Amino acid sequence: MKLTHRVPAQIEPARLDRYLADALGLSRVRIKEALDAGTIRVDGKRPRKGDRVVPGSEITGEVSAGAAAVEPQPELSLSVLVEAPEFVVLDKPAGLPSHPLREGERGTLANALVAHFPECGEASPDPRECGLAHRLDVETSGAIVAARSRAAYETLRAAFSERRVGKRYLALVGGAPGEGGEIELPIAHHPKNPRRMLACADEEEAARLKARDAVTRYRVLERLGDLALVEAEIPTGVMHQIRVHLAAVGAPVAGDALYGGPAVSGLSRQFLHAARLEFAHPRTGEAVIAEAPLPAELEQVLASLRAGSAAS
Repeated sequence: MKLTHRVPAQIEPARLDRYLADALGLSRVRIKEALDAGTIRVDGKRPRKGDRVVPGSEITGEVSAGAAAVEPQPELSLSVLVEAPEFVVLDKPAGLPSHPLREGERGTLANALVAHFPECGEASPDPRECGLAHRLDVETSGAIVAARSRAAYETLRAAFSERRVGKRYLALVGGAPGEGGEIELPIAHHPKNPRRMLACADEEEAARLKARDAVTRYRVLERLGDLALVEAEIPTGVMHQIRVHLAAVGAPVAGDALYGGPAVSGLSRQFLHAARLEFAHPRTGEAVIAEAPLPAELEQVLASLRAGSAAS
């Protein structure tokens, strides 16, 4: 948007970025981006970061409208596991997308998040992310962290990129994955099905499909007939990683029709839950551990399977 603005003679002292955000009704993120890009002029000169507003000054230039902000939905419930001034860890229910994929989309975790923690709406470069430092699949429940400031967001994103975040999941799988192991197969978008990901079996295929490196470590916690409850840890974070890797070794996640998971009585979703998230506090560096309890519907499935195993 084109900008031509005269600062009133009577104003309260304020930093330029904060004043413009309030005066124009734009997010501080958009204003900061414009100042960094040098597209804003004050009395014909490029302002410096931290400059104060001067009464009577003429502010001109151009500010990108950017992506539209996420609409707050206070009617959506939010389960908080850990809350700090810099971040919040939530327990995402299954069936809820992490954030909107399209402008104006409602009914996502981000819509609930920005209603209860409005500052998250400006924590990430893309307002639709609402500070979420990573994602969970729609049908995956469990722990997910969102930053409450841009500084915290950048620190958390760097931690995820540099594999300094501990992520542990619980999954019910078919097949017989042994007692545990490590799966190290690059993952790429499936060339024929945009909904699927593909574990590449050889280097040539991985290079051709521009696959990303991915590592999944798992161990069997409990055997339940032809099924097994496993704990999976992923230092990397590729789309559908656990689902793709376990399916590649003949142990697809129960209820995951996309990757051939077995149907289980009483299970109406894929049995995958982000049970534990561990990372360094973005300000203090101290260890933060968030644990999300297994949802009641998944506990019921396990109870039924255990009862069946005991009866046989």
